Amino acid sequence: MTYTPATQDQLLAIRVNAGIDDLANNEKFAAAEPDMVEAIVAGIGEFAAGEWAPLNRIGDIEGAKLENGVVRLPDGFAEAYAHYVEQGWNAISGPVGFGGQGLPFTLSCNVLENLGTANMAFNLLPMLSVGAIESLDHHGSAELQEKYLPKLVSGEWSGTMNLTEPQAGSDVGALRTTARPISEGEHAGKYFIKGQKIYITWGEHDLAENIIHLVLARLPDAPEGTRGISLFVVPKYHVKEDGSLGSHNDLRCVSIEHKLGINASPTCVMSYGDNDECIGELVGAENRGLMAMFTMMNNARINVGNQGVQIGERATQQAFAYAQERVQSARAGSPDRSSVAIIDHPDVRRMLLRMKALTEGARALLYYTAGQVDRGTLGDAGARARGEVLTPLIKAWGTDIGIEVANLGVQVHGGMGFIEETGAAQHWRDSRIAPIYEGTNGIQAVDLVTRKLALDDGAALATLTADIARDAQDEPTLAALAADCDTVAKWMRSDASVDDRLAGSVPFCTMLAVAVAGWQLLRQLRAIKDGAAPELAATKAASVRFFLDRIVPEARGLTAAATAGAESLYTLTAEQLAG
Repeated sequence: MTYTPATQDQLLAIRVNAGIDDLANNEKFAAAEPDMVEAIVAGIGEFAAGEWAPLNRIGDIEGAKLENGVVRLPDGFAEAYAHYVEQGWNAISGPVGFGGQGLPFTLSCNVLENLGTANMAFNLLPMLSVGAIESLDHHGSAELQEKYLPKLVSGEWSGTMNLTEPQAGSDVGALRTTARPISEGEHAGKYFIKGQKIYITWGEHDLAENIIHLVLARLPDAPEGTRGISLFVVPKYHVKEDGSLGSHNDLRCVSIEHKLGINASPTCVMSYGDNDECIGELVGAENRGLMAMFTMMNNARINVGNQGVQIGERATQQAFAYAQERVQSARAGSPDRSSVAIIDHPDVRRMLLRMKALTEGARALLYYTAGQVDRGTLGDAGARARGEVLTPLIKAWGTDIGIEVANLGVQVHGGMGFIEETGAAQHWRDSRIAPIYEGTNGIQAVDLVTRKLALDDGAALATLTADIARDAQDEPTLAALAADCDTVAKWMRSDASVDDRLAGSVPFCTMLAVAVAGWQLLRQLRAIKDGAAPELAATKAASVRFFLDRIVPEARGLTAAATAGAESLYTLTAEQLAG
């Protein structure tokens, strides 16, 4: 199934939730004028629907294949990626000094939303490159930036992030990959990298001319744990002084994973230094690699939350199309016993409206988060702190929504949803990875109730709930949810043990995400009532009403779980629990 870009809803979210017009008042983002914004949103939607969407199904069926050390993609992928680079989409928010357009992160999110709705697996390629650009732009030396950023920004080269190792999992501090300084010869001042990394997205492929790996490794005599990790840039091909490509570095793809979904995205096991000749260059200071990598990871976490919006939009469109086509049974209670399209049955309506409301709520939260990130870039400390609070919300709740909406899409299709040929199952299979990578959703919730709860001595989160409560006075249930979130936060900060906070972290994360999403949808609805996006007036009123009347009350019901504490989790020993 093809899809129609959600251009009008995206523009509404970009204007109302991200506040793009306000961002354009700053000299740094002055180019983001209304005509430019509309051209980008419409243009990337058309490109994604025309060139990337047709590859979604073949990518799922044929997948990526490792042949003689090189990962090959199905026919059409190389041409589609080349056109993406030629049209400049990779450079939207890249630094101007290295060929980027310097536009807000908000618009980069929109590029990725459209590409990912068209083809989630393929979209992971530019998504990781965006993160690599961010990390080098913030932490790389002038020499490294000059060497790698121009072609990363253009998309001619792609980027990866290499954290996970077989024995370490989410415990990054347990990594064993080593970096040994080189003191003499042509590579003096660089490092020999040796080790193995797993789950490296697009770690090997033949679509870009070079692959720039950002690799976490440990220097000799480095402190234990995360304090002793450094970051290195390790190119697939060495780069000569004139910028041309040299010989192949001592790294290889050992294998690619056979996965539940995103089959067109090669998830690689990468080996570095099999011949003790893998060369890397230090990014930032020694033993400060995790900080540099987190610049990339925070960007990636927002973009992973974006994937929930992407898969939700695609699954919702397909479910609506099927529900209009599928005729079955008479409408309950109708004197006319003729069969009707299933879209007329109440429970199917409930599922479809839920899919639409959740997807639009996640989109509103996504662009609100992106707008705060952009304001932080402009020097607004309050917005920067708020963006940090919002990041685990969009990553965790956004990806949970992607799964729920894709799951509902299968249900709307009924038995045909369980049949691969309809494509509904692919959306669910593709969606399932997003709550796992870039820090599982449980880790996001832990981040919320530890680091983010304490940010600015609690003020960063408290001002957010206060803003929601104040702005939602005409929506009592939403205001009450904001108050519930504030109550839980205060309990966690004052009375709860660490275990208590962690035990309630996931329900609290959901509560807060729903509160922010509901608030941002309410802002959209008010903007429409004031004359914005008149073409969305009827549908937006219905979806926002559904969200406020049904999804917000559900979130209020999580208060008890968020404050239940950890005692009941440990009434059994580990042996008793497993037995």
